[in-house]
Amino acid sequence: MSATGGFIKEFREFAIKGNMMDLAIGVIIGGAFGKIIDSVVNDLFMPLINFIVGGNVNFDNLFWVLRLPEGYAGGLTMAELTKAGAVVFAWGHFLTIFVNFLLLALVVFVMVKLVNNARRRFEAEPPPKAAAAPPEDVLLLREIRDALKK
Repeated sequence: MSATGGFIKEFREFAIKGNMMDLAIGVIIGGAFGKIIDSVVNDLFMPLINFIVGGNVNFDNLFWVLRLPEGYAGGLTMAELTKAGAVVFAWGHFLTIFVNFLLLALVVFVMVKLVNNARRRFEAEPPPKAAAAPPEDVLLLREIRDALKK
């Protein structure tokens, strides 16, 4: 068998093994789970935080202009400055991303904690036991008792 044939055979065995399929399924489910977490943060938590704070928790327009392009006479928004080629220290965008990360981490932590608690409760419940048959000597004694009653 040629070296190429051996390589292809090894690759086929690797790709078809159960572990590879488990990994692929995990990645697919992880992607879908990521969308759920993003929705929980953006659609449920952020509106509540915006309501509590009384504004929009978006610090994207907090920045320091380090250098303007020569002769720049445009606006001073982040989008206009970056489009014009200004050097901008965008610390507000980082802060927004960091707050979103903290909320995301909190949501994931709470969900993992709930799943672990449910798993512990499920595993703690002993499975229902079938009525155990009495030992053979007890059966023999019962037969003797019943025979004596007759």
